[in-house]
Formats: sequence, C-alpha cells, structure tokens
Amino acid sequence: MSSEKFIAVINSLWMSDLTKIIIYFLLAWIVSLLAKKIAHRLMKKEGSGRSPSVKRKNTLQSLLASAISLLSFLTAILLSLGLFVEADTLIWMVGLFSAAFGLGARPLIGDYLAGISFIFEDTFTVEEKVEIPGLIPIEGLIEAISLRTTSIRANSGELYVVPNGEIRTVRNFSRGKFSLANIIIKINSHDLNKALLILENLGSEAMTLLPNLLERWMVVSESGVIGHETELTVIAKARFGKASEMRPRLLALVQERLLKENIPLVS
Repeated sequence: MSSEKFIAVINSLWMSDLTKIIIYFLLAWIVSLLAKKIAHRLMKKEGSGRSPSVKRKNTLQSLLASAISLLSFLTAILLSLGLFVEADTLIWMVGLFSAAFGLGARPLIGDYLAGISFIFEDTFTVEEKVEIPGLIPIEGLIEAISLRTTSIRANSGELYVVPNGEIRTVRNFSRGKFSLANIIIKINSHDLNKALLILENLGSEAMTLLPNLLERWMVVSESGVIGHETELTVIAKARFGKASEMRPRLLALVQERLLKENIPLVS
C-alpha cells in the first residue's frame, strides 16, 4: 500500500471516529436538555404509591435531572474512549483513573455522593427555609438542588451556592411542630400573687380567644430574682409560623386583664 493510500485510510478512519464522537456528545447534550422532562416522566411512573408533596416532587425532579445529565456525558466519554481502546484495556483504564481521581477529587466526589443521598433522604426540599451551621451560618430559602450543590437565597437577598458535601447539619424551620410566642412582663413584687392567679386563669380562656395558641401557657420566672419588681415570662406555643402574628394579640390580652385588676406593668 502506498503512503498516499495509507494516509487516506487513516484520514477516513479518523473522520469516521470524529463523527461518532460528535454524535455521542450531541446526543448527551440533547439528553441533558431533556433531563427535566425525563425526570418528570419518571416521577409520574413512580407516583402509583404514596404521593410526595409538591415541594418534594420538585426537589426529586431537580436531582434526577442532574443525575441524568451527568450520566449522559459520562456515557459519551466512555463510548468515545471505546473507539480507540479495547474493552479490557478500557475497564483497566477506568479503574485506574477512578482510583487516581478519587484521591485527587475527594471533595468533589463527596459532593455528588451527598447529592445522591438527598434523593432517598427527605432532609429538605425546594422553597423550605433552612439554616446550615458553620463558620458563617447560612440561613434562607432553598432555591435549587442539584447533585453537586444546593442554592440558598439568604434573607438579605444574596444567593449562596453550597457544595452538598459540606452540608452536615440542617436546621429546617419549615418542619417545626410549633413556634414559641413568649412574652415578658414586669410587675411590682407586691402584685405577684394576684398576677399569677390572673394569668393562670386566663391561660384556659386564651385557648378560645387566640385560635393559634396550641395549649395552655406556662408562667415562669427565668431570672428567679425578686426585689421591688419581678419579671415573669409567659411561655406560649403557637401554631408553626404564627408566633410573630399571635404575640401582639397575646401582649394586648395580658395587658388588658392585668390593668383591669389594677395591676400596672413596670417599664
């Protein structure tokens, strides 16, 4: 075979392999674009049992879409390598690369593994308010969750993108059973016995007057100090997320009853 024919054969093979590689990555790109729709269909097929909440569905769809996109490009890379390397050699290369990559990119792998765990663990979902402790605690609403990162919109407006591998402890404000609506009142010490009796009797009545109050309140003295004046804390459990709304009504009710019995509040 002449050198010109040999070069022509090499060029034809190269162009053929290059075309296949382009097709592989083009298909992977198309799959990544359709990942959300594919994840949506998968969620519909899995919806025959107990249906999760809408927020949980959105979170799972986001995670599945991210996983589908990642797998599509990994498949394209393996198929492209398979054009130049035999199957046995390819398996050996992938194993060796995985070991080296695992040592050098351990944090990145940890991020993906943590993201995969979010699919099975309902730790938090999109639109829930959470706090992630750390050197700089992050508090805000979950905007998006992918296999590698979680996006949190802070109360002050900025966006935090947190690697999933760094999420160890989560404080989920959206899953509390109640919110505390405690109030503090200060009275003259000589009115203490009378005030305690009024507050204890009012605790039962308040269940009707304040619909968001879950149970009778407790009256305690957190400081345990008494002098000319004493400070009392009314510990009240409100329905979750209703504490700030109920607290002014609670203050008004307590003030009204104490003043009605000629017990002035001390500033």
